[in-house]
Amino acid sequence: MQIKDSTFLITGGSAGIGKATAKLIIENGGKVAITGRNKSRLENAAKEIGAFPINADTSIKEDIERTFSEFNQEFSKLDCLINNAGIGGKWSEVFELDLEDFQKVYSVNVFGAAMMAKYASNIFKKYNYGNIINISSTAGIKGFAHGSVYASSKFALRGMTQCWQAELRKYNVRVILINPSEVVTSFGTSDGNQKPEVQNKLRAIEIAHTIVSTLEMDNRGFIPETTVWATNPF
Repeated sequence: MQIKDSTFLITGGSAGIGKATAKLIIENGGKVAITGRNKSRLENAAKEIGAFPINADTSIKEDIERTFSEFNQEFSKLDCLINNAGIGGKWSEVFELDLEDFQKVYSVNVFGAAMMAKYASNIFKKYNYGNIINISSTAGIKGFAHGSVYASSKFALRGMTQCWQAELRKYNVRVILINPSEVVTSFGTSDGNQKPEVQNKLRAIEIAHTIVSTLEMDNRGFIPETTVWATNPF
């Protein structure tokens, strides 16, 4: 696809990977709406990079419906949904697992992503064209100690991605999964502030570059899944 003049809806766009991706797309001539739960942080980010802000929580059905309503009022079309919103939750061993922890993380990482994809896919089906990028994690490829809640949510996202690929290819919709390893962002912080950059760790811009690069392939082909590792994080 051509990034220039295409329209993008990015969830969790106030900081980190979402913001970096929105910024890179806009620099390449794309038009972007970003969502976020923190209104002031969202509006500041949107003003800084030139995006359209939609104050919404992807774990809330009514917010998802309003997201598409506000997007459609601002833009004439949707070319790409980027499901970036995600939370980490508690890191518990199996002995201490709590159903509420699963429900909280799944409400964003799984259910929110699925409902965003549902609304976007109905638009894409109508026009016989579209793109969905799902931001997962290497945690969705291999589990780890204390990671039952988060890792399983990313395994679920990977599974849904494969289902959507099978369902949507006949409508010329490309569904792409991105699996970053550890990225130094505000993810997992209690205050939402950006963590200090570490020289040998991945930054949000590396993932943004991956997203844009995969999308820029001619529409006749797509990369179903790609993983990004830091070269030497040790």
